[in-house]
Amino acid sequence: MKTVSMSGSLRQNVGKKDAKELRRQSRVPCVVYGGEEQVRFSVLETEFKSLLFTPETNFVDLNIDGTITKAVLQEIQYHPVTDQVVHADFLRLFDDKPITISVPVKTVGVAPGVLQGGKLTTKIRKMKLKGLPNDLPQYVEVDISKLDLGQGVKVEDIDIPNIEKLDVKSSVLIWIKPTRQAK
Repeated sequence: MKTVSMSGSLRQNVGKKDAKELRRQSRVPCVVYGGEEQVRFSVLETEFKSLLFTPETNFVDLNIDGTITKAVLQEIQYHPVTDQVVHADFLRLFDDKPITISVPVKTVGVAPGVLQGGKLTTKIRKMKLKGLPNDLPQYVEVDISKLDLGQGVKVEDIDIPNIEKLDVKSSVLIWIKPTRQAK
């Protein structure tokens, strides 16, 4: 999986007043959970662009005052009016502990059903997976080269080694919807 780097600095004080002061300086208060202790730090708001404005799921190398921590973005909070990032929570990654993460679905090939006039419909854009960080794929590839009109691919049809799929097994990921013209 791809990794994005972010650098920040430790927060000296924790509280509402200090968080407001950080936001005035265009910094976002953040917390890293997992492990023995929580680490509170702040990051420039512009550092989130490479992490948020992409359809991909990425790991994050956090450089907090010289200490590098491998993490994943767990939750992010936005201002209700301006949509600015207000707070972010990260989860520390360990090589021997499984994590739950959503990974984008990517189609491969050309479906004969689409060539016959059907419409390719993606029902689930991201699959929820659980596994060790080193085993997680960048994206889930779905081969659609054998799908005719009215056929689809379910979650149970996807095979990813050493990974547990948390979505409902009978859920349809992708299917070829017949159109009036194709009927």
